[in-house]
Amino acid sequence: MSDLKSASRRKSSPKSKAAIPAKAVKAAVRLRVPKPVDKATMTEIFRRLHEANPEPKGELDYTNPYTLLVAVALSAQATDVGVNKATKALFRIVDTPKKMLKLGEDGLKEHIRTLNFYNTKAKNVIATAKRLVEEFGGEVPNSVEILETFPGVGRKTASVVVNIAFGDPRVAVDTHIFRVTNRLPLANTKTPLETQEVLEKLIPKEYRLHAHHWLILHGRYICKARKPECWRCPVNDLCRYPDKTIP
Repeated sequence: MSDLKSASRRKSSPKSKAAIPAKAVKAAVRLRVPKPVDKATMTEIFRRLHEANPEPKGELDYTNPYTLLVAVALSAQATDVGVNKATKALFRIVDTPKKMLKLGEDGLKEHIRTLNFYNTKAKNVIATAKRLVEEFGGEVPNSVEILETFPGVGRKTASVVVNIAFGDPRVAVDTHIFRVTNRLPLANTKTPLETQEVLEKLIPKEYRLHAHHWLILHGRYICKARKPECWRCPVNDLCRYPDKTIP
């Protein structure tokens, strides 16, 4: 009798059911990740983005390379709209590192108080202005590597500045560009830095200068995070994203 009970328990035990091997699960997940588009398809994607918006522009307001640097640095964890509101009055009186130092940290805080982490940002902006005056004659250097050494300036900020201010074909990667890159996908990447390095190698040279703006605007207004508006996407037929949406 005890043997029958034991046999019954073994038969009904979950452990006796055939488990799906971990390798099979990983393989199934990989099947959901489409392969990156080929070179010809990538070229066509950017041709269409160019056709729809030949001269894309960033949405941050600025007057020169220095105010651009300040605006981009302030935009971390903030919206472009919010930064523009904060800098509207600021850039009327401050458009050089020397003027920023004259305004001072407390004066700067009064202008950017509506932005997240404004205390830290004010400290970094003043420290950057001081170094620009002392080491670079008040001019913003056209170098991602140098700009990255300034407080509060990372690879993305530095790349945006040299791209817009100096026409350097860098592809700064934010959350929108990272998402679009991996959705189409132009490439399968794991980090923003890897994404930038891959895109700067793969994007056709004739489209590289404006690629940053095309991708960020596409991600911000069409290929949105929660619900991409695939029905009005100009590259819908080229996109390999498996979960396309309908209106």
